Amino acid sequence: MYNRLVFSALMILSLTTIFSQQTLQKNDTLIISLSDVWLKADEHSREIEIAKKEVEIRNEEILDTRLEVLPELAINGSAEKATNIPIYNNGLFHTPTQHEIIHTIYKVSGDFFLNIYNGNRLNLKIKETKVLCQLSSIQRDQTIANVRYESAKLYLELQKSYVFLHLVEKDIIDQEKQVEEIRAFNKNGVSLKNDVFRIELDLSRRKLLLLQIQNDILIANQKLNIIIGEPDDLKLIPQEFFNPNINHLPSYEECLQIAEHHSFQYHISEQKTELSKINLSQIKANYRPQIALTGEFYYSNPQIFLFPYNPYWYSLGLVGIKVSYPLSSVYHNLHKKRAAIFEVEKEEEAHHQTADSVRQQVNEAYLRYKESLIKIEVATVNVKQAVENARIIKNAYFNQTVLVTDLLDADVQVLQTEFELESAKIEAQINYYLLQNVLGII
Repeated sequence: MYNRLVFSALMILSLTTIFSQQTLQKNDTLIISLSDVWLKADEHSREIEIAKKEVEIRNEEILDTRLEVLPELAINGSAEKATNIPIYNNGLFHTPTQHEIIHTIYKVSGDFFLNIYNGNRLNLKIKETKVLCQLSSIQRDQTIANVRYESAKLYLELQKSYVFLHLVEKDIIDQEKQVEEIRAFNKNGVSLKNDVFRIELDLSRRKLLLLQIQNDILIANQKLNIIIGEPDDLKLIPQEFFNPNINHLPSYEECLQIAEHHSFQYHISEQKTELSKINLSQIKANYRPQIALTGEFYYSNPQIFLFPYNPYWYSLGLVGIKVSYPLSSVYHNLHKKRAAIFEVEKEEEAHHQTADSVRQQVNEAYLRYKESLIKIEVATVNVKQAVENARIIKNAYFNQTVLVTDLLDADVQVLQTEFELESAKIEAQINYYLLQNVLGII
C-alpha cells in the first residue's frame, strides 16, 4: 500500500512537471540584460509615465503664471430697454405720472487692468510654481530609480530561480541514478526496502520543489513583463550575472557625500522647506498695498453722461491709477503668519530628520552589501565541504557503514549549500542596487 502511494505521488508530480515545462517552453523567448530591462522600463512603466505627466503639468503652470504679468483686456457690449420713470407726485398710494426717457440704450466698451505692484505676489507665485516643477522633476527621477530598483530585484529573482531550476534538475538526475543503485542493492539483499521508500520520497520532494521553482519563474516573469511593457506570456531569460567586487565600492564617507548631492529624499525635503518659506512670504505680501493701471474706452447711445441728454452716439476714454490697501489684512493674516512661521520651522526640522534618515539608510545598505560579500565567501567554502562530505557518506553507505538517513542528509546539505551560495550572490547584487538607489545614482 505504501509503495502504491509513493508511485502515485511520483506520477502526479511527473505529469505536473511536464505540464509546467511545456508552459515555459511554448511561449516566445527573449534573452535580455538588466540594462535592456531598465531601458524598456523607462519607456513603458506606467508609474514613470504618470510622474512624467506631472512634470509636464507643472511646466504648463509655470508658463500660465508668467502670462499673468500681461494686462487684463476685455471687450463688452450691451443692449438694454428701459421703462419710463414713474413720478409719485401725490405719494406712493396715488397714480404716478410717467416721465418719458430714451428707452433703448446701447454700449460697446473695452477696458484693461495692468498690475503695477501687488506686494510681489505674482513673483512669489511664479517662484512657487518653479519650485513645484523642480519638486515634481525630483519625484519623477525618484520614481525612475525606484522602478529600476524593483525591476532589478525581479530580474535577479528570476535569475536566481533559473539557477535554482538548473541545480534541482541536475540534483534530480543524480538522485534518480542513486535510486536505481539502491534498488539494485535491495534486489541483491544488500539494502532494506525501507531505504528505497525513503529515497523515493526524497526524490518526490525534489520534484515538488522543482514545480515550485517553475511557478516562481512564471510569476516573476509576468511581473517583469508588466513593468517593461511586454506580453505576459513572453519568456524572459536573464543574460548576465554581476559579480560583486568590494574594490569598486566607495568608502562610507564617500557614499555619504554622494547621498548629500544625489539623494532624492534629501532634495525633496529641501524643496518642501523652500515651499514653506515662499508661503510665508506670500502671507506677508497681504500686508502690502496694491497699485494698478486701469483704463476704459467706450461708445454709448444715448448720451446720458451729461445733461441735457440726447439720443446720439458718443465716446469716452478713461485712464487712471488705482491704489488700494486691505486694512482687514492687519487682523485677518495675524494667525496665518504665525502658522506659516511654524510651518517653516517644522519643514526645517523635517529636513534635518530626512538627512538623518538618509545617513542611516546609507549606513545600513553599505553594511548589508559588505555582509553579503562575506556570505558569498563563506557559502563557497560550505559548498566544497558539503560536496566532499556527500562523497564520503555515499561511499560509506554503499560500504554499509552508515544509514540511508545520513546519505539523504548529505545530499540535502549539498543542495542547500548550493542554494545558499546562489542566494548570497543574488542578495549581494540586490544590496548593491539598493545602495545605489539610496545614494540616488542607480
